Amino acid sequence: MRIQSTLFGTILLTLALGLAGCAPLVTQSPGGKLSPVNAVAMDGNDRVILKGADVVAYFTQSAYKQGNPAIKSTYENVTFYFSSAENKALFDKEPTRYLPEFGGYCANGIVYAIPWGGDADTWRMLDGKLYIFGGAGSRDAFLLDVPRNRQLADKYWNEEVKGSNAFTQRTLRTTVNRVAHYKSGAELAAEVAAAKK
Repeated sequence: MRIQSTLFGTILLTLALGLAGCAPLVTQSPGGKLSPVNAVAMDGNDRVILKGADVVAYFTQSAYKQGNPAIKSTYENVTFYFSSAENKALFDKEPTRYLPEFGGYCANGIVYAIPWGGDADTWRMLDGKLYIFGGAGSRDAFLLDVPRNRQLADKYWNEEVKGSNAFTQRTLRTTVNRVAHYKSGAELAAEVAAAKK
């Protein structure tokens, strides 16, 4: 009886964790050309990229700016906020020009095939493309070897992450099937600190 009770408890816990993961399953995986994407449900919109950051401002003003929910566009089932009507017009004219690389996920995470994080206020423009990072440490680690890290991120994005379910991909690559070159946050921090000396 105790084994059945433990098994039942394990099944209930697994179902609860699975249901808790449903929001990211749906929100971050809209299908279409932008899937997965670093988006959240907010202001009555199902998928707002980068928590409402104005993607055009990075390109035109070299700045992170929070968008206004009243000035928005939808592209490929994803909602974009803008800080001005002019930025919205630029986006509407040529949306693909202003899309962040790797769905707006942390570019350094994609180096390890992990679609995770991505803080809109931690970013870098490289060769006219917008890269978002999960924090200064992730950005600094990525910048240690930009050519190698871009090559790895492009490879994993195109071969594994793009078109996948972010939650499933994240779970796979953080638990049972890490890439051979995986480094922990502490290891990356140590590399960044050594490079700054």
